[in-house]
Amino acid sequence: MLQVFLVRHGETLWNTERRLQGQSDSPLTPQGEQQAKQVGERLRSYGITHIISSDLGRTRQTAEIIARYCQCPVVTDSRLRELNMGILETRRLSELSAEEEGWRKSLVDGTEQGRIPGGESMTELAGRMQQALDACRELPSGSRPVLVSHGMALGSLISTLLGLPAYAERRLRLRNCSLSRVDYQHSEWLANGWVVETAGDVAHLTADALDELQR
Repeated sequence: MLQVFLVRHGETLWNTERRLQGQSDSPLTPQGEQQAKQVGERLRSYGITHIISSDLGRTRQTAEIIARYCQCPVVTDSRLRELNMGILETRRLSELSAEEEGWRKSLVDGTEQGRIPGGESMTELAGRMQQALDACRELPSGSRPVLVSHGMALGSLISTLLGLPAYAERRLRLRNCSLSRVDYQHSEWLANGWVVETAGDVAHLTADALDELQR
């Protein structure tokens, strides 16, 4: 059975400012760095063999911190990027017009094909995330990889593995540096293929590493 660990990046400046990040970038806050250290400390004893990260700065920064604990190199995969949010990237939620908020809602509470102008649909996001996950099956036997990605990206992936719509990701609470695990199994008694073992575990994060919105 292949076990793949999924980590959302640490808190960023734009997370605290309630901005739409998408594929634009913002650095980790000091708290985000602390979160990355804590998930790295937890993963240290898990026998991690590969760290595969989105190529965006906030995920690479998180992955590099984790790598110090797991003693393995970081490689990047652009398929693990966050949803492309088109013309709304970098905007504060509080500044969106009614029409713009409607576009955003079409993603998180709407339909599979909802999208922001110039951006991706949740279906497209989940499709490339599935490809990145499936690529882990080509790793050498005994591998235990970590994928470092983003909230909506990981949520859409886990949702589809559970047989839910990609936009159901908002029903999953994946906090900054939360840890999830999915397994690929062959079994006479259980479902074959990808199964979700855990989602959004934050047992490794101390109370001061959870921001006010996450407590």
